[in-house]
Amino acid sequence: MHVKYLSRVQISANHSLLSEIVVNEANFVRKCIGAESCQDDLWGKLVCTNFKVSFIAHNSLPRQRFQCTHRLLGEHDIPLACVEQVVTVNDVKGKQKILGSNQKLKFNPTELILYCKDFRIIRFRFDEAGPESAKKVCLAIAHYSHPADPQLLFGFEYVGKRYHGSTGERVNGVDPGGGLQTPLFDCSSDWDREIKRTGASEWRVCTINQGYFISPSLPEFFVVPVSLADQDLKQYACCFYSQRIPLWCWNHSSGSALVRMSNISDPQQQRKVEQRISSAITKSHPLRSDVFKSDLDKNLPNIQDIQAALLKLRQICVIDSFEESEEKWLSSLESSRWMEYVRTFLRHAVEVVYMLESRHVSVILLEKEDRDLSCVISCLVQLMCDPHCRSLHSFQGLIQKEWVMAGHRFLDRCNHLKRNDKEESPVFLLFLDCVWQLWNQYPAAFEFTEVYLTVLGDSMWVPVFSTFLFNCPRQRAEHSRDFASSKSIHLGQDQALCFPPVWDWSQQFSLKDQTLFNNPLYVGKIATCVQNGTVKTFTHRRSKKNYSSTLRGLPSALRNGSLGPNDTLARRNSLMLRLRSDLSQVREQQETPSERFVRDFFSRPVDLQGLLLPQLLPSHLSVWKLYFLRWVPEAQIPQGGPITAFHKLSVLTDEIEMLQNQLRQYQGAAGTPNNLHAEHSKMYFKATSTPHQSPAPPEYLSSSFPFSPVGNLCRPGILGTPLSKLLNGAKIWLSTETLANETI
Repeated sequence: MHVKYLSRVQISANHSLLSEIVVNEANFVRKCIGAESCQDDLWGKLVCTNFKVSFIAHNSLPRQRFQCTHRLLGEHDIPLACVEQVVTVNDVKGKQKILGSNQKLKFNPTELILYCKDFRIIRFRFDEAGPESAKKVCLAIAHYSHPADPQLLFGFEYVGKRYHGSTGERVNGVDPGGGLQTPLFDCSSDWDREIKRTGASEWRVCTINQGYFISPSLPEFFVVPVSLADQDLKQYACCFYSQRIPLWCWNHSSGSALVRMSNISDPQQQRKVEQRISSAITKSHPLRSDVFKSDLDKNLPNIQDIQAALLKLRQICVIDSFEESEEKWLSSLESSRWMEYVRTFLRHAVEVVYMLESRHVSVILLEKEDRDLSCVISCLVQLMCDPHCRSLHSFQGLIQKEWVMAGHRFLDRCNHLKRNDKEESPVFLLFLDCVWQLWNQYPAAFEFTEVYLTVLGDSMWVPVFSTFLFNCPRQRAEHSRDFASSKSIHLGQDQALCFPPVWDWSQQFSLKDQTLFNNPLYVGKIATCVQNGTVKTFTHRRSKKNYSSTLRGLPSALRNGSLGPNDTLARRNSLMLRLRSDLSQVREQQETPSERFVRDFFSRPVDLQGLLLPQLLPSHLSVWKLYFLRWVPEAQIPQGGPITAFHKLSVLTDEIEMLQNQLRQYQGAAGTPNNLHAEHSKMYFKATSTPHQSPAPPEYLSSSFPFSPVGNLCRPGILGTPLSKLLNGAKIWLSTETLANETI
């Protein structure tokens, strides 16, 4: 399919981007809002650009206030990378078709439905639009949401025009990523600081992969044991899958190290190389403790399992009728197995924490290619053990270190090119759900909010940042050099296009909106309070409670230094059956050391700046409603939900900060002037000028704030229409390739 560029225009007053081009458009389009009638629907222009699907409304929604404004996307915009499937319908002829790239459409569409990867379903009607313009805009959306090459992703055009002029100078003086507090781990100094911070004195930064000479998927800098010479590493590299030499992740205060490693591809060299690596890790431990190997491929779901679980969860949350009994809905949720997998990953992370924290042994995370499951477990272990990782910038650095630089296949797992559905898997989203479960149980331990985690998940579908755009650092460097060469962009000393990382949030949100990321409950190391005129540090303490063990299945003895497949949660067991089994056997089975470790943890007051373990019974885990149900109008709680508590806590925190500033000024210390307080407050919701007058919750608050469910498909409204058969069938979530030859 050849699509002609029509014009370079300003899409809207606030959301036009450099190098964004209108591909096709249709006028007199109706965006469906209401469930039963079109009274509340919006009329406007539907536009497809090389970046997004944009709806420019002629009228505004009544009584709707949008407070959080995205700088790259408007209220009705959808990035092309976020479009999962494009479904066209002719309700007169009773036909429908899922469109892919370069496909033909034999009927004039009367309706367009966009299924999005962020769980939105957007519906447009072409009752008044010209049939040819409706067909063309549908084909354009299908074509441009399936780019054939990574360099056709909008991020390349955006970065090329935004940051580089004809002579290679920075445009508008902006340095992508410049001034960030988040470590990117793309230079040896970041790794050096992490070694010193964790006290890993027997580890060093290795530079043998500069220029990606040894392994194409590893970063240029990583950390290895001091006792392993560069020459040995070069010799051993060919024995591992993709030449991925074992990577150091983190060091426990006891000296135990967390290491991730791909499988050894050469069976003849396996024993020799494993012994050499294990010996080097043992030498790095002050007590010369043994090394424990945890085989993730045997004990965790694979990427296909995770993808299948998400598709079922999406069906339950946004496609199936929401008007079911709670029991039936929860049963469907359990059958998706998404929550089971979240629990399984958290559980395995706790098992690794037990080995590091209680047994004081180093742990090697084994995975065939060391690019998916190990990313999740290594990050969860560090979040549980290291309070440093729970601050916002350090959490971002953790993702940069364990996902981006370690070579997680974001391009393939996000399926930005819609090439291979078998490679697609929401591994990163599963990780964010695991983090949310920890956050939900210990909200005061994390500097960031639930809104931040949700926004981070959405950022995967805004492909202008390097963070979620490539499979590895080398791919980023090669594609950016090729693109710069093809566009005659002079790079100067950069040697490659400088893609901004997603951590530069100012490119997406204003400073005011970024305050939604700040957790008013957070207790950091430097949190202070004033008591009797004296400033004291404090931490939150929880009252003592005894809990039965939530960790079952750990081996009573280490067998061959690795976990067996039967030592963790059986993946085919029902969660409820497992729960009943746990409760009935807890008194019959003899307590293992690992269970005693968990029981002892929950018998003590929790130190939010120390070790954190999640409670893992199914009843302890919750559905991440703000992410999975935020677009469902039937699931909204007007004037309620967690946001009301967030509002009150933000106001209280802001008032405390204001009083502390006044106290410091009164004592003659340097403080923030009162007239600048509102401008520099860390809270989105601020206290009134009169401290004792708490402001009422704003009228626009709902359980989905700051996201709006308006403009998404309401399921009750489609029952009985020609769409109902399509939506109730299984084919809607099959790949485009599977349906390409379907007869219309």
